[in-house]
Amino acid sequence: MSGRSRSKTPAVIGKESKSPGKAGRQGSKASGQDGSRKKQEVRIVAKNRAALRRWKVEDTIEAGLVLTGTEVKAVREGKAQISDAYATIRSREVVLVNLHIGPYKAAGPHAQHEPGRPRKLLLRREQIERLIGSLERKGYSLVPLDIHFRGPWVKVELGLCVGKRAPDRREDIKKREADREVERAMRRR
Repeated sequence: MSGRSRSKTPAVIGKESKSPGKAGRQGSKASGQDGSRKKQEVRIVAKNRAALRRWKVEDTIEAGLVLTGTEVKAVREGKAQISDAYATIRSREVVLVNLHIGPYKAAGPHAQHEPGRPRKLLLRREQIERLIGSLERKGYSLVPLDIHFRGPWVKVELGLCVGKRAPDRREDIKKREADREVERAMRRR
C-alpha cells in the first residue's frame, strides 16, 4: 500500500447508502431530498420566432434529436436554422423536415453531413400516439419552437399549433404596441 490512507466514510455524508457504487457516481439521475430530479442546464441554440407570429401554440412537447457527430458539433456552434422546419409522422415515427444544420468546418470535406436531410425525433410510443390523434384534427401542425441542449443532449421543443387568422394577428400586434407604450411611459417616470 502506498503512503496514502483510504477513508472508510461513505461517499454521501449524512445519508446511508445501500448501493455504494451509485452513491458517488457522477452523471447519474440523482434525486434531491424531495425526490425531484436535478435540474439540468438548458442552453437555447436556435429559436423559431416566426412560429409564434404565424401559429397559436396549443401544447408543447420536448423530443430528442437523432444527429451525427458533425451535426452535434455544428449545432453547438449555433449553425442550426429552424425557421422553415416542420415535423411530420411517417410510419409511426416523428421526423423533422427542413431543419438546416450548416457544415462543421473542422471536419473537412470528406466527413460532412447532409445539411437538409430529414431527422428522426425521439419520443415515447404513447406520446406519438397522442400526437397522431391530435394531428388528425383539422388545422393542427407540429412546429419546432426551439432547439436546445439539455445537458449534453440536443433536444427540440415541438409545438402542437393551429394557424392564426388575420384578425388574430392584428390583435397580437395591437397588444404588443400597447405593452410598448406602457413600458415607455413607465421609463419616463
